[in-house]
Amino acid sequence: MAFNNDMQTTPHEVETIVGPSVKVEGDFNSQGNVLIQGVVSGNVKTEKYLQVEEGARINANVQAESCKISGEVHGNIRAKTSLELTPTAHVVGDIEAKTLIISPGAILHGKCSMLAGADVDGKKGKRKGDDAYAMPRSLEDESGA
Repeated sequence: MAFNNDMQTTPHEVETIVGPSVKVEGDFNSQGNVLIQGVVSGNVKTEKYLQVEEGARINANVQAESCKISGEVHGNIRAKTSLELTPTAHVVGDIEAKTLIISPGAILHGKCSMLAGADVDGKKGKRKGDDAYAMPRSLEDESGA
């Protein structure tokens, strides 16, 4: 069963729907695809796809394989593969994703980190090119560090 609401269709089969009149308090864990239309006050974790629709709100951290955010998230988001912020998205928190899509109009208050293959697998370590993100030596000298 594919989800179809207001002419928006996801390519994913939805296993769990938190409806627009539903408020969930506490951590939310799923093995399948999740659609949030209501309010969740607790960490949200799914092994697959998460969609937060316009008007929906999550007040905690989010972790998923991939995400599409059209509503509000007040917490950090970690997407193993892709994260899409639509024009109506409002995120207050840090985000991590392998692929990040931010549409014009989306609001993000936080920092972004792009995940490489080692980060996605949970094996954080020094990779080739990590030094490229260090403060340039010329700026370190000027700051007196």
